[in-house]
Amino acid sequence: MTIQKRATISRRNLLMAGAAISFGGILTRPASAAEFTYKLATGQDPTHPVNVRGQEASDRIREATGGRLEIKLFPSNQLGSDTELLTQVRNGGVEFFNQSSSILATFVPAAGIVNTGFAFTNYVAVWQAMDGELGSYIRAQIAKTPIMTVSKVWDNGFRHVTSSGREIKTPDDLKNFKVRVPPAPILTSLFKALQAGPAPINFNEVYSSLQTKVVDGQENPLPIIATAKLYEVQKSCSLTGHVWDGYWILGNKRAFERLPKDVQEIVSREFDRSATDQRADIAKLSESLRADLTSKGLQFIDVDRAIFRDALAKTSFYSEWKAKFGEEAWSQLEKVSGKLA
Repeated sequence: MTIQKRATISRRNLLMAGAAISFGGILTRPASAAEFTYKLATGQDPTHPVNVRGQEASDRIREATGGRLEIKLFPSNQLGSDTELLTQVRNGGVEFFNQSSSILATFVPAAGIVNTGFAFTNYVAVWQAMDGELGSYIRAQIAKTPIMTVSKVWDNGFRHVTSSGREIKTPDDLKNFKVRVPPAPILTSLFKALQAGPAPINFNEVYSSLQTKVVDGQENPLPIIATAKLYEVQKSCSLTGHVWDGYWILGNKRAFERLPKDVQEIVSREFDRSATDQRADIAKLSESLRADLTSKGLQFIDVDRAIFRDALAKTSFYSEWKAKFGEEAWSQLEKVSGKLA
C-alpha cells in the first residue's frame, strides 16, 4: 500500500483495527523507528472525547520525543473488559489504561470516594476537590501499588439513571428496580441503600443486557449514553446526577520508569493538556446532549436531587463508607461536599 493510500484510511478504521502506526507518524516516521512502543487501552467508543484527546496526546508525545515513544491507542475494550485491563496494566501487559474511579476502586479502594452518593453538587466542587487535597490523596494511594497516575484526573461526568420502562422520579421509584452498575462496590451499595436491585456488569456487556432485559435500566453520564447508543434500548433518562465519576490515565510503574526522565515529563505534560481539553469537551457535551438525545427518542425527567440525597442520608450508607474510607479522606471530601456523616 502506498503512503498516499494509507493516509486516506479513516481515523475510525485505524482505531478499530488497533493500528500499529499512530496517525501523526504515518507520513513522517516508520513505526520501527520508535525506541519505546506502548499501548493505551480504553473502554470507550472511538468517538468519545477520551479517545479523541488521548490520540491527540499520543501524537504530541511522539512528536515531542522525536519519535522515541510511540503510543498506540486501543479503544472500545479491544484488549479486554475493564476489569481485565486493570489486571493487564498491573502486570505490564498494557502500559497505559484509561480507567474510571468506580472500577479502579476494586483495586485501590480510596479511588471510590469520589463516587459517594450526592457528594458533589456541581463542577466547581468537583475540581476544587480533584485538583486539590482530595485528588492528591487519591493519587498517593494509587502510587502505593504497581500502577500510577500519569496526569490529573479526566472527566467521566455526573451519572444519571435510564430506564426501559418505569420512570424514575422519586426514590420510591427505585424500589426493586433492576439497574446495571459497573463492578464498583460503592455504586452497588448506593443503589442497595435506595432499595433498588443493582447488577454489576462490565461495560462491554451493557448494551446487550439492556436489549435482552437482563436489567431494567442503567446509570451513566450522558456522553456514554450517547456514544454507546444506549438510547436505542432505553426510553427515559432521569437526571439524578447521583455521583460524579472521573477517569484516570494509569500507567504501569515499571514501564513508566523505563522511559528517560525527559520522556516521562513529556508524557505527563501532554496527558495533562489533554485532560484539560477533555474536561471542556464533556462540559460542552453535557449542555448539548440533552437536545440531541431527545431527538433520538430519549425522554428526560428532571428530578429533585435533594429528595434523593435526603433518602440516602436516612440509611447507613454515609456512615458505613466514612468508616471504610477513613477520617482523613472523608474530611477532605466534606470540605467540598458539606457534612455527610
